[in-house]
Amino acid sequence: RWLEFRRVLFRSMKLKIQTPKGKEVTTLDVNPATFSVDDLKKKLAGLKGMSVDRVGVSYFNAKGKKTSFTHGPLEKFELTDGAKINFKDLGPQVDYQMVFIMEYMGPILAYLLVYLRPEWLYGVDTTNTPIQWVQNLACICWMAHYAKREFETLFVHRFSHGTMPLFNLFKNCSYYWGFAAYVAYFVNHPKFTAPSETHVYVGLTIFIICELSNLYCHIILRNLRPAGSKERKIPRGFLFEFVSCPNYTVEILAWLGFNIMTQSIAGYLFMFAGAYQMFIWAAGKHRNYKKQFNGENGNALYPRNRKMIVPFLY
Repeated sequence: RWLEFRRVLFRSMKLKIQTPKGKEVTTLDVNPATFSVDDLKKKLAGLKGMSVDRVGVSYFNAKGKKTSFTHGPLEKFELTDGAKINFKDLGPQVDYQMVFIMEYMGPILAYLLVYLRPEWLYGVDTTNTPIQWVQNLACICWMAHYAKREFETLFVHRFSHGTMPLFNLFKNCSYYWGFAAYVAYFVNHPKFTAPSETHVYVGLTIFIICELSNLYCHIILRNLRPAGSKERKIPRGFLFEFVSCPNYTVEILAWLGFNIMTQSIAGYLFMFAGAYQMFIWAAGKHRNYKKQFNGENGNALYPRNRKMIVPFLY
């Protein structure tokens, strides 16, 4: 046992660090049992004189596929002596929480601007056009949704990454702010035709149930990860017994309820655009769950009957 301990303790591995284009950066001599991914990033950040948040590292697995590191000691990964590690400067970064705050604040302000000042868009003659009760209800639902998102950003979410590329701030804000103005323009239009009361109440019921379900899903995810930790566990309970990302499932359904209530083509386009992106995210998260929790090395086995985002189907 002592010899085995010494072999592990003093094991050495050379890592060849290179750029994505194959230009050599440096060679590191490390112990994969004690040298972690975070240590690797800190080492490269110090070498290049940059923030550790700007350091991106990846490797080629046994099948030759470029793979991103997760967390933990290097011995967890398919690395051999002389392995080539790709180093990439991720560029200027911005705080993850700040991005969420900014991208969710825009829809609140954009929608309110159209709702409270319709004459700026539709002309002065519209100031005497009464706002319909469905339009008032839609505004309340829209505000509630993004107020909930801001609350979750500040008090519920625990982010696995501290920062994201600065470009994402402009990309995300353009998406949320632009669609908010687009939807608000048609829902608050003076010629807006309200659907039947049945549509309104059915849509409102779906919206409220799904918004509360979405919040509960986020609370479950929060409780999986202790504060300051990057630990990952298998989500259990509620809709997680059926799909890996029920927060996305009910998010899409909440917007379906909003659109049943307002019958806006712009709203449906917003829903489909968001659903497309959430399906992509769900596929990635589902794949990572199955890869991490595969029953090896004492890990729990990820439930085989659990789908990605649509219960029993997909």
